[in-house]
Amino acid sequence: MKDLLLIALFAALGAGGAGLLGWAAIRLLRRRSVALSLFCVAVVTVLAVTSGTFAVAQAMFLSTHDLGVVITVLGMAAVVSLVTAALLGRQVVAGSRALAAAARTVGSDAGFTAPARPLGAELAALSEELSATSARLAESRAREQALERSRRELIAWISHDLRTPLAGLRAMAEALEDGVAEEPERYLVRIRTEVERLTGMVDDLFELSRIQAGALSLSIARVSVYDLVDDALAGAYPLARRRGVRLEGRQVAAEPVEVDSREITRVLGNLLVNAIRSTPEDGVVAVAARREADEVVLSVTDGCGGIPEQDLPRVFETGWRGGSARTPRPGGRAGEAGDSGAGLGLAIVRGIVEAHAGRARVHNVDGGCCFEIALPAPRAASHA
Repeated sequence: MKDLLLIALFAALGAGGAGLLGWAAIRLLRRRSVALSLFCVAVVTVLAVTSGTFAVAQAMFLSTHDLGVVITVLGMAAVVSLVTAALLGRQVVAGSRALAAAARTVGSDAGFTAPARPLGAELAALSEELSATSARLAESRAREQALERSRRELIAWISHDLRTPLAGLRAMAEALEDGVAEEPERYLVRIRTEVERLTGMVDDLFELSRIQAGALSLSIARVSVYDLVDDALAGAYPLARRRGVRLEGRQVAAEPVEVDSREITRVLGNLLVNAIRSTPEDGVVAVAARREADEVVLSVTDGCGGIPEQDLPRVFETGWRGGSARTPRPGGRAGEAGDSGAGLGLAIVRGIVEAHAGRARVHNVDGGCCFEIALPAPRAASHA
Protein backbone atom coordinates (compact mmCIF):
# COMPACT_ATOMS: atom_id res chain seq x y z
CA MET A 1 0.00 0.00 0.00
CA LYS A 2 2.90 2.30 0.83
CA ASP A 3 4.52 1.60 -2.54
CA LEU A 4 1.29 2.53 -4.34
CA LEU A 5 1.07 5.81 -2.47
CA LEU A 6 4.68 6.58 -3.31
CA ILE A 7 4.10 5.78 -6.99
CA ALA A 8 0.99 8.01 -6.99
CA LEU A 9 3.03 10.84 -5.43
CA PHE A 10 5.80 10.62 -8.05
CA ALA A 11 3.22 10.40 -10.87
CA ALA A 12 1.36 13.43 -9.53
CA LEU A 13 4.57 15.46 -9.29
CA GLY A 14 5.58 14.57 -12.83
CA ALA A 15 2.15 15.12 -14.36
CA GLY A 16 1.53 18.28 -12.31
CA GLY A 17 4.44 20.12 -13.90
CA ALA A 18 3.14 19.34 -17.37
CA GLY A 19 -0.35 20.33 -16.28
CA LEU A 20 0.80 23.77 -15.09
CA LEU A 21 2.61 24.42 -18.33
CA GLY A 22 -0.44 23.25 -20.29
CA TRP A 23 -2.80 25.49 -18.30
CA ALA A 24 -0.62 28.52 -19.08
CA ALA A 25 -0.48 27.55 -22.77
CA ILE A 26 -4.25 27.10 -23.00
CA ARG A 27 -4.83 30.53 -21.44
CA LEU A 28 -2.51 32.08 -24.01
CA LEU A 29 -4.33 30.26 -26.83
CA ARG A 30 -7.91 30.92 -25.62
CA ARG A 31 -8.49 33.49 -28.38
CA ARG A 32 -7.01 31.32 -31.11
CA SER A 33 -8.49 28.52 -33.18
CA VAL A 34 -10.47 25.75 -31.48
CA ALA A 35 -8.37 23.21 -33.38
CA LEU A 36 -5.18 24.62 -31.85
CA SER A 37 -6.71 24.48 -28.38
CA LEU A 38 -7.75 20.84 -28.90
CA PHE A 39 -4.25 19.95 -30.09
CA CYS A 40 -2.79 21.73 -27.09
CA VAL A 41 -5.00 19.70 -24.76
CA ALA A 42 -3.78 16.50 -26.43
CA VAL A 43 -0.14 17.60 -26.08
CA VAL A 44 -0.65 18.41 -22.40
CA THR A 45 -2.24 15.01 -21.84
CA VAL A 46 0.65 13.21 -23.53
CA LEU A 47 3.24 15.25 -21.62
CA ALA A 48 1.47 14.67 -18.33
CA VAL A 49 1.36 10.91 -18.87
CA THR A 50 4.96 10.82 -20.12
CA SER A 51 6.43 12.94 -17.30
CA GLY A 52 4.48 11.04 -14.67
CA THR A 53 5.66 7.73 -16.09
CA PHE A 54 9.30 8.87 -16.26
CA ALA A 55 9.15 10.10 -12.69
CA VAL A 56 7.85 6.75 -11.49
CA ALA A 57 10.31 4.85 -13.70
CA GLN A 58 13.29 6.76 -12.31
CA ALA A 59 12.10 6.22 -8.76
CA MET A 60 11.65 2.48 -9.36
CA PHE A 61 15.07 2.18 -11.03
CA LEU A 62 13.79 0.32 -14.08
CA SER A 63 16.25 -1.56 -16.25
CA THR A 64 17.29 -0.20 -19.60
CA HIS A 65 15.14 -2.76 -21.40
CA ASP A 66 12.05 -2.03 -19.34
CA LEU A 67 12.57 1.71 -19.72
CA GLY A 68 12.82 1.29 -23.48
CA VAL A 69 9.57 -0.64 -23.54
CA VAL A 70 7.83 2.12 -21.57
CA ILE A 71 9.25 4.83 -23.84
CA THR A 72 8.13 2.90 -26.96
CA VAL A 73 4.60 2.45 -25.65
CA LEU A 74 4.37 6.12 -24.63
CA GLY A 75 5.71 7.25 -28.02
CA MET A 76 3.18 5.22 -29.99
CA ALA A 77 0.33 6.41 -27.74
CA ALA A 78 1.49 10.02 -28.10
CA VAL A 79 1.58 9.79 -31.92
CA VAL A 80 -1.91 8.29 -32.07
CA SER A 81 -3.29 10.82 -29.59
CA LEU A 82 -1.82 13.83 -31.37
CA VAL A 83 -2.93 12.65 -34.82
CA THR A 84 -6.43 12.01 -33.51
CA ALA A 85 -6.53 15.45 -31.87
CA ALA A 86 -5.35 17.08 -35.10
CA LEU A 87 -8.02 15.30 -37.15
CA LEU A 88 -10.70 16.18 -34.61
CA GLY A 89 -9.57 19.81 -34.64
CA ARG A 90 -9.76 19.94 -38.45
CA GLN A 91 -13.24 18.46 -38.35
CA VAL A 92 -14.42 21.02 -35.79
CA VAL A 93 -12.89 23.88 -37.77
CA ALA A 94 -14.42 22.65 -41.03
CA GLY A 95 -17.85 22.45 -39.40
CA SER A 96 -17.41 25.88 -37.86
CA ARG A 97 -16.39 27.40 -41.20
CA ALA A 98 -19.33 25.75 -42.97
CA LEU A 99 -21.70 27.11 -40.34
CA ALA A 100 -20.12 30.56 -40.59
CA ALA A 101 -20.67 30.53 -44.36
CA ALA A 102 -24.27 29.39 -43.85
CA ALA A 103 -24.82 32.14 -41.27
CA ARG A 104 -24.28 34.72 -44.03
CA THR A 105 -27.56 33.54 -45.58
CA VAL A 106 -29.57 34.48 -42.47
CA GLY A 107 -32.11 37.12 -43.45
CA SER A 108 -31.51 36.68 -47.17
CA ASP A 109 -34.34 36.40 -49.68
CA ALA A 110 -33.68 32.68 -50.11
CA GLY A 111 -33.61 32.09 -46.37
CA PHE A 112 -31.09 30.23 -44.24
CA THR A 113 -29.23 27.43 -46.05
CA ALA A 114 -27.96 24.84 -43.57
CA PRO A 115 -24.48 23.34 -44.14
CA ALA A 116 -24.49 20.17 -46.22
CA ARG A 117 -21.76 18.48 -44.15
CA PRO A 118 -22.68 16.73 -40.88
CA LEU A 119 -22.13 18.83 -37.76
CA GLY A 120 -21.57 18.03 -34.12
CA ALA A 121 -24.46 18.23 -31.68
CA GLU A 122 -23.63 21.77 -30.52
CA LEU A 123 -23.07 23.15 -34.02
CA ALA A 124 -26.22 21.36 -35.25
CA ALA A 125 -28.22 23.01 -32.44
CA LEU A 126 -26.71 26.37 -33.40
CA SER A 127 -27.67 25.71 -37.03
CA GLU A 128 -31.26 25.06 -35.99
CA GLU A 129 -31.34 28.30 -34.01
CA LEU A 130 -29.99 30.21 -37.00
CA SER A 131 -32.66 28.63 -39.20
CA ALA A 132 -35.40 29.65 -36.74
CA THR A 133 -33.94 33.17 -36.52
CA SER A 134 -33.87 33.45 -40.30
CA ALA A 135 -37.52 32.37 -40.47
CA ARG A 136 -38.48 34.98 -37.88
CA LEU A 137 -36.58 37.64 -39.80
CA ALA A 138 -38.35 36.67 -43.02
CA GLU A 139 -41.72 36.83 -41.26
CA SER A 140 -40.86 40.20 -39.75
CA ARG A 141 -39.72 41.51 -43.15
CA ALA A 142 -42.96 40.31 -44.73
CA ARG A 143 -44.98 42.09 -42.02
CA GLU A 144 -42.93 45.23 -42.49
CA GLN A 145 -43.46 45.14 -46.25
CA ALA A 146 -47.20 44.61 -45.79
CA LEU A 147 -47.33 47.47 -43.29
CA GLU A 148 -45.38 49.74 -45.62
CA ARG A 149 -47.68 48.81 -48.50
CA SER A 150 -50.76 49.55 -46.43
CA ARG A 151 -49.27 52.87 -45.31
CA ARG A 152 -48.61 53.90 -48.89
CA GLU A 153 -52.15 52.93 -49.85
CA LEU A 154 -53.52 54.82 -46.87
CA ILE A 155 -51.60 57.97 -47.77
CA ALA A 156 -52.84 57.73 -51.35
CA TRP A 157 -56.47 57.24 -50.29
CA ILE A 158 -56.32 59.96 -47.63
CA SER A 159 -54.81 62.40 -50.10
CA HIS A 160 -57.60 61.68 -52.57
CA ASP A 161 -60.30 61.86 -49.90
CA LEU A 162 -58.98 65.17 -48.59
CA ARG A 163 -58.48 66.76 -51.99
CA THR A 164 -62.04 66.21 -53.21
CA PRO A 165 -63.99 67.69 -50.26
CA LEU A 166 -61.49 70.51 -49.78
CA ALA A 167 -61.86 71.52 -53.42
CA GLY A 168 -65.65 71.46 -52.98
CA LEU A 169 -65.45 73.49 -49.79
CA ARG A 170 -63.24 76.06 -51.49
CA ALA A 171 -65.60 76.36 -54.45
CA MET A 172 -68.67 76.74 -52.19
CA ALA A 173 -66.88 79.25 -49.95
CA GLU A 174 -65.88 81.35 -52.99
CA ALA A 175 -69.44 81.20 -54.33
CA LEU A 176 -70.80 82.43 -51.00
CA GLU A 177 -68.10 85.10 -50.77
CA ASP A 178 -68.82 86.36 -54.29
CA GLY A 179 -72.58 86.30 -53.67
CA VAL A 180 -73.28 84.07 -56.67
CA ALA A 181 -74.82 81.20 -54.66
CA GLU A 182 -78.49 80.98 -55.54
CA GLU A 183 -79.34 78.98 -52.40
CA PRO A 184 -76.87 79.89 -49.63
CA GLU A 185 -78.66 77.66 -47.11
CA ARG A 186 -78.07 74.60 -49.26
CA TYR A 187 -74.40 75.52 -49.61
CA LEU A 188 -74.08 75.87 -45.84
CA VAL A 189 -75.66 72.47 -45.26
CA ARG A 190 -73.29 70.92 -47.77
CA ILE A 191 -70.29 72.63 -46.16
CA ARG A 192 -71.32 71.32 -42.77
CA THR A 193 -71.71 67.80 -44.16
CA GLU A 194 -68.24 67.86 -45.70
CA VAL A 195 -66.71 69.29 -42.51
CA GLU A 196 -68.32 66.50 -40.48
CA ARG A 197 -66.93 63.94 -42.92
CA LEU A 198 -63.45 65.41 -42.65
CA THR A 199 -63.77 65.51 -38.87
CA GLY A 200 -64.70 61.84 -38.85
CA MET A 201 -61.66 61.06 -40.98
CA VAL A 202 -59.36 62.93 -38.60
CA ASP A 203 -60.95 61.18 -35.60
CA ASP A 204 -60.38 57.81 -37.25
CA LEU A 205 -56.73 58.66 -37.96
CA PHE A 206 -56.22 59.72 -34.36
CA GLU A 207 -57.89 56.57 -33.05
CA LEU A 208 -55.81 54.37 -35.34
CA SER A 209 -52.59 56.10 -34.29
CA ARG A 210 -53.46 55.49 -30.62
CA ILE A 211 -54.14 51.83 -31.31
CA GLN A 212 -50.92 51.29 -33.24
CA ALA A 213 -48.92 53.13 -30.57
CA GLY A 214 -50.43 50.94 -27.83
CA ALA A 215 -51.89 54.01 -26.13
CA LEU A 216 -55.51 52.90 -26.26
CA SER A 217 -56.95 53.22 -22.75
CA LEU A 218 -59.73 50.77 -21.92
CA SER A 219 -62.31 51.06 -19.14
CA ILE A 220 -63.25 47.42 -18.61
CA ALA A 221 -66.64 46.56 -17.15
CA ARG A 222 -68.98 43.58 -17.34
CA VAL A 223 -71.86 44.18 -19.72
CA SER A 224 -74.29 42.08 -21.74
CA VAL A 225 -73.69 41.72 -25.45
CA TYR A 226 -77.43 42.22 -25.85
CA ASP A 227 -77.04 45.81 -24.62
CA LEU A 228 -73.99 46.38 -26.84
CA VAL A 229 -75.83 45.17 -29.93
CA ASP A 230 -78.92 47.20 -29.05
CA ASP A 231 -76.87 50.42 -28.76
CA ALA A 232 -75.05 49.73 -32.05
CA LEU A 233 -78.31 49.00 -33.90
CA ALA A 234 -79.86 52.21 -32.57
CA GLY A 235 -76.90 54.22 -33.84
CA ALA A 236 -76.94 52.61 -37.31
CA TYR A 237 -80.71 52.71 -37.80
CA PRO A 238 -80.89 56.20 -39.43
CA LEU A 239 -78.31 55.24 -42.09
CA ALA A 240 -80.07 51.93 -42.74
CA ARG A 241 -83.41 53.68 -43.17
CA ARG A 242 -81.96 56.19 -45.64
CA ARG A 243 -80.46 53.38 -47.72
CA GLY A 244 -83.47 51.11 -47.52
CA VAL A 245 -81.63 48.35 -45.66
CA ARG A 246 -83.33 46.30 -42.96
CA LEU A 247 -81.50 45.63 -39.69
CA GLU A 248 -82.05 42.40 -37.78
CA GLY A 249 -80.82 41.47 -34.31
CA ARG A 250 -82.96 38.49 -33.37
CA GLN A 251 -80.25 35.90 -32.66
CA VAL A 252 -78.44 37.75 -29.90
CA ALA A 253 -77.74 35.75 -26.75
CA ALA A 254 -77.56 37.73 -23.53
CA GLU A 255 -74.00 36.63 -22.79
CA PRO A 256 -71.83 38.70 -20.43
CA VAL A 257 -68.47 40.08 -21.55
CA GLU A 258 -65.85 42.20 -19.81
CA VAL A 259 -65.04 44.97 -22.28
CA ASP A 260 -64.90 48.70 -22.77
CA SER A 261 -68.50 49.15 -23.87
CA ARG A 262 -67.80 52.43 -25.68
CA GLU A 263 -65.01 50.92 -27.80
CA ILE A 264 -66.88 47.70 -28.60
CA THR A 265 -69.97 49.73 -29.51
CA ARG A 266 -67.73 51.63 -31.91
CA VAL A 267 -66.50 48.32 -33.35
CA LEU A 268 -70.06 47.15 -33.96
CA GLY A 269 -70.96 50.57 -35.35
CA ASN A 270 -68.10 50.43 -37.86
CA LEU A 271 -69.10 46.94 -38.95
CA LEU A 272 -72.76 47.95 -39.29
CA VAL A 273 -71.97 51.11 -41.29
CA ASN A 274 -69.66 49.09 -43.52
CA ALA A 275 -72.34 46.42 -44.01
CA ILE A 276 -75.16 48.91 -44.68
CA ARG A 277 -73.16 50.82 -47.26
CA SER A 278 -72.27 47.58 -49.03
CA THR A 279 -75.74 46.03 -49.03
CA PRO A 280 -78.12 46.89 -51.88
CA GLU A 281 -81.51 48.46 -51.24
CA ASP A 282 -84.10 46.12 -49.70
CA GLY A 283 -81.23 43.98 -48.38
CA VAL A 284 -80.77 42.71 -44.84
CA VAL A 285 -77.95 43.25 -42.36
CA ALA A 286 -78.15 40.76 -39.48
CA VAL A 287 -76.38 40.95 -36.12
CA ALA A 288 -75.96 37.85 -33.96
CA ALA A 289 -74.15 36.86 -30.77
CA ARG A 290 -73.38 33.38 -29.44
CA ARG A 291 -71.19 31.55 -26.98
CA GLU A 292 -68.41 29.31 -28.31
CA ALA A 293 -66.31 27.55 -25.67
CA ASP A 294 -64.34 30.31 -23.90
CA GLU A 295 -65.37 33.06 -26.32
CA VAL A 296 -68.39 35.21 -27.08
CA VAL A 297 -68.71 35.70 -30.85
CA LEU A 298 -70.55 38.68 -32.31
CA SER A 299 -71.21 38.66 -36.05
CA VAL A 300 -72.49 41.10 -38.67
CA THR A 301 -73.76 39.53 -41.89
CA ASP A 302 -74.53 41.62 -44.99
CA GLY A 303 -75.67 41.18 -48.58
CA CYS A 304 -72.62 42.63 -50.33
CA GLY A 305 -72.23 39.70 -52.72
CA GLY A 306 -69.03 38.49 -51.12
CA ILE A 307 -65.35 39.42 -51.05
CA PRO A 308 -62.86 37.83 -53.49
CA GLU A 309 -60.99 35.05 -51.74
CA GLN A 310 -57.61 36.63 -52.45
CA ASP A 311 -58.71 39.81 -50.66
CA LEU A 312 -59.97 38.15 -47.47
CA PRO A 313 -56.54 38.16 -45.70
CA ARG A 314 -56.19 41.92 -46.36
CA VAL A 315 -59.64 43.05 -45.26
CA PHE A 316 -58.46 44.36 -41.89
CA GLU A 317 -55.32 46.06 -43.21
CA THR A 318 -55.02 49.82 -42.86
CA GLY A 319 -56.29 51.56 -45.98
CA TRP A 320 -57.70 48.43 -47.64
CA ARG A 321 -60.71 49.10 -49.88
CA GLY A 322 -60.92 45.99 -51.99
CA GLY A 323 -60.60 47.89 -55.26
CA SER A 324 -60.58 51.31 -56.80
CA ALA A 325 -64.31 51.93 -56.43
CA ARG A 326 -65.21 55.03 -54.48
CA THR A 327 -68.76 54.12 -53.50
CA PRO A 328 -70.57 50.84 -52.86
CA ARG A 329 -72.26 49.16 -55.77
CA PRO A 330 -75.18 46.80 -55.71
CA GLY A 331 -74.06 43.22 -55.26
CA GLY A 332 -70.48 44.08 -54.37
CA ARG A 333 -68.41 45.58 -51.59
CA ALA A 334 -66.60 48.81 -52.32
CA GLY A 335 -64.40 48.50 -49.29
CA GLU A 336 -65.64 51.57 -47.44
CA ALA A 337 -64.86 50.67 -43.87
CA GLY A 338 -66.41 52.98 -41.32
CA ASP A 339 -67.75 56.51 -41.40
CA SER A 340 -64.82 58.34 -42.96
CA GLY A 341 -64.55 56.26 -46.13
CA ALA A 342 -60.77 56.33 -45.77
CA GLY A 343 -60.33 52.59 -45.33
CA LEU A 344 -59.70 52.93 -41.60
CA GLY A 345 -62.81 51.47 -40.00
CA LEU A 346 -61.89 47.80 -40.29
CA ALA A 347 -58.31 48.46 -39.16
CA ILE A 348 -59.76 50.20 -36.11
CA VAL A 349 -62.07 47.22 -35.56
CA ARG A 350 -59.14 44.79 -35.49
CA GLY A 351 -57.04 47.06 -33.27
CA ILE A 352 -59.78 47.51 -30.66
CA VAL A 353 -60.69 43.83 -30.65
CA GLU A 354 -57.06 42.73 -30.28
CA ALA A 355 -56.65 45.25 -27.45
CA HIS A 356 -59.39 43.23 -25.70
CA ALA A 357 -57.38 40.00 -26.33
CA GLY A 358 -59.92 39.02 -28.98
CA ARG A 359 -59.88 38.16 -32.68
CA ALA A 360 -61.47 39.68 -35.77
CA ARG A 361 -62.17 37.59 -38.85
CA VAL A 362 -64.30 37.52 -41.99
CA HIS A 363 -65.64 34.84 -44.31
CA ASN A 364 -68.02 34.70 -47.22
CA VAL A 365 -71.56 33.44 -46.86
CA ASP A 366 -74.36 32.94 -49.35
CA GLY A 367 -75.00 36.33 -50.95
CA GLY A 368 -72.60 38.31 -48.81
CA CYS A 369 -70.01 38.04 -46.08
CA CYS A 370 -69.91 37.70 -42.31
CA PHE A 371 -67.63 39.72 -40.05
CA GLU A 372 -67.02 38.17 -36.64
CA ILE A 373 -65.34 39.43 -33.48
CA ALA A 374 -64.49 36.88 -30.81
CA LEU A 375 -64.08 38.22 -27.27
CA PRO A 376 -62.89 36.25 -24.23
CA ALA A 377 -65.77 35.17 -22.01
CA PRO A 378 -65.51 36.02 -18.31
CA ARG A 379 -64.22 33.09 -16.28
CA ALA A 380 -66.92 33.45 -13.67
CA ALA A 381 -69.52 33.08 -16.40
CA SER A 382 -68.13 29.86 -17.83
CA HIS A 383 -70.62 27.12 -18.44
CA ALA A 384 -70.33 23.84 -16.65
